[in-house]
Amino acid sequence: MKKRVTGMVLATTMLSGLLAACSGGASQPQQNTGTQPKADEPKAATQPAAAPATSGGKITVQFWHSMGGKNGEYTDTLIKNFNASQDKIEVVGTFQGGYEETLTKLQQGVAAKTAPDISMVERGFIPLLADAEVLEDLNPYLKKSGMSTDDFTPGLMGNITFKNKLIALPFNRSTPLLHVNKTMLDEMGLAVPKNWEELRKVANALVIKENGATKRYGYSMPFASWYPIAMIVQSKGKFFNDQGTSIGFNNGEGVKAFKFLKEMQGTGGLYYPAAKDSGNIVGQMFISGQIGMLMESTGTIGKFIDGVKFNYETAFLPANDNYGAPTGGANIAMFSGSKNKEAAWEFIRWAVTDPKGAQQFIMSSGYLPFTKKMVESPEMKALWEKQPQRKVAYDQLQHAIDTNNHTQFASVDQAFFKVMEAIMYDNANIETQLEGFKKEAERIMKN
Repeated sequence: MKKRVTGMVLATTMLSGLLAACSGGASQPQQNTGTQPKADEPKAATQPAAAPATSGGKITVQFWHSMGGKNGEYTDTLIKNFNASQDKIEVVGTFQGGYEETLTKLQQGVAAKTAPDISMVERGFIPLLADAEVLEDLNPYLKKSGMSTDDFTPGLMGNITFKNKLIALPFNRSTPLLHVNKTMLDEMGLAVPKNWEELRKVANALVIKENGATKRYGYSMPFASWYPIAMIVQSKGKFFNDQGTSIGFNNGEGVKAFKFLKEMQGTGGLYYPAAKDSGNIVGQMFISGQIGMLMESTGTIGKFIDGVKFNYETAFLPANDNYGAPTGGANIAMFSGSKNKEAAWEFIRWAVTDPKGAQQFIMSSGYLPFTKKMVESPEMKALWEKQPQRKVAYDQLQHAIDTNNHTQFASVDQAFFKVMEAIMYDNANIETQLEGFKKEAERIMKN
């Protein structure tokens, strides 16, 4: 156990800042799900959790999360609702920064025995923590509460079981989605694209150039591996193969994705942003009408509904050989070193089952409803009727897969970032870069 934890800490020390993933708590390259804290948002706390603890006779449960800005406010509301619902447990929520920053602090906390009771963990990092044997098996707790994995939304359960242990539950989960300025398309008599060829034509038709400068782009996405991975999935590939020995796509599938992006980048059909703060940059460009279509997270739906002045729609990501989208966002996990496990589980159970819990958080933020009860609730159905953009995100789950279920995901993703930078920024040869990436990925995965 000690050896596993030490290795885990060393691995993530080297990887710190490489993957803010879906939280966007830092300005590093990330798989964005639209929850990027802005400059005026609270900085991550650095104090370790103290356990066990009591407050006024109550058991104190430490909950670390990666939600800043509005989503941080929604998280605070969830916690306040739980604390007000009973008088035996006090949950203390602490924003720890982006997902990779939170992971680093969790690993340090595990080594120092100051880890929290529960934490939000980006779904790609779950296998790493599970392999280090620091996550609690939730199967007994689920069974004791009269629940089962069948209660949860299909499509969001792909990487939460490790060696027959249920080591997390879905929480703030997402997929990338096509966000559309429908007013812009209607003005030009264009339909929302359903496949890559239609996407190419519509994006290029939306381009406006003046004096050699592009004033309006057809399409964009943040700098993050999530988005080319989505295109690889649409070409029948995966990020990892099923055996966990190499990447799950061949050069043909990868070449299709990057060749498509480079061709559109050359015409102005695609605006490809710089890596730093890319999610906020392209989001604001979409809101201001500088971009007609955006591949971004379901977690940005609420922001766009409130912020745009045009007819805003969402759609499935355009298909190539098939529709497809990788899932993103975070799960919630309990740490095996917690001395307050029963109280920690009571919070998780309440959040999963009570309408004032995670359901309200989901409805406020735009993340995906992760239980069947949420999906069927009158409140969720009424929201989908009022804001159909959100229902599209849920419907796309039928085409979604977890592509990053490997203990070495973060290290391999680092190598993929370098490929993306070389191709998209430096015009490096696509085939050469992908062949080199495959060899590097196989080297990493053997260690």
